[in-house]
Amino acid sequence: MSNVQKIVPFEGSKLSKKEQIASMFDDIAHRYDFLNHFMSLGIDVIWRKKALSYLKSLQPKKMLDIATGTGDFAVMAEKRLQPDSIMGIDISEGMLAIGREKIKKRGLEHKITLQQGDSETISFPDAAFDAITVAFGVRNFENLEKGLSEMRRVLRPGGKLVILEFSNPTVFPIKQLYNSYFRYIVPLFGKWIAKSQAAYSYLPESVKAFPQGEAMRTILTNTGFQAVTCKTLTFGICSIYCATR
Repeated sequence: MSNVQKIVPFEGSKLSKKEQIASMFDDIAHRYDFLNHFMSLGIDVIWRKKALSYLKSLQPKKMLDIATGTGDFAVMAEKRLQPDSIMGIDISEGMLAIGREKIKKRGLEHKITLQQGDSETISFPDAAFDAITVAFGVRNFENLEKGLSEMRRVLRPGGKLVILEFSNPTVFPIKQLYNSYFRYIVPLFGKWIAKSQAAYSYLPESVKAFPQGEAMRTILTNTGFQAVTCKTLTFGICSIYCATR
């Protein structure tokens, strides 16, 4: 078991990591989008656009957005890449309910479908999608390798996987500022705005434990992906991993 799999939102809970993650996101769903943009000062929108730019040349027709949450990334992908369809899956029904409202408001029900689903047992046939995206979700997997293997299975040969995930900056003084912000300020915002300090205390711990850079590239390669690349953004606060089946 890797370190990231041991990090859970609620220490002492008898629930599995997967069940804890679902419960945590159900609890904070109503404030999730606001907190995301607020705590990243809106930079997360730039990161998402950059991640999607890696799929531009592929022109995917069928896309899968894993850990879709409230569907933010799926909505952006529809606008920027114009695929025929996007399927979004997530284990939190609370997040999906908000996402469905968002999609309905934008009149995108014919293009984007959100359904409850587990990234480690994806309920779609082999080679069903041209592209798969995951934004800030892989570090929450109970079994990272199993989730990545499932993604590879449902991706068509030549299809692309794009993962956007937080990482730990290594440059002074960004590293020190980032660590202080994540460790002390973020949990306070979580407690104040989302009424959940546990969720936002879990965030820095899960980022810290997650395999990054070369370690994550190795895991993707060992899972069978090819042409694996890693691009860091904003002084290393965020990373984009790209891989081809």
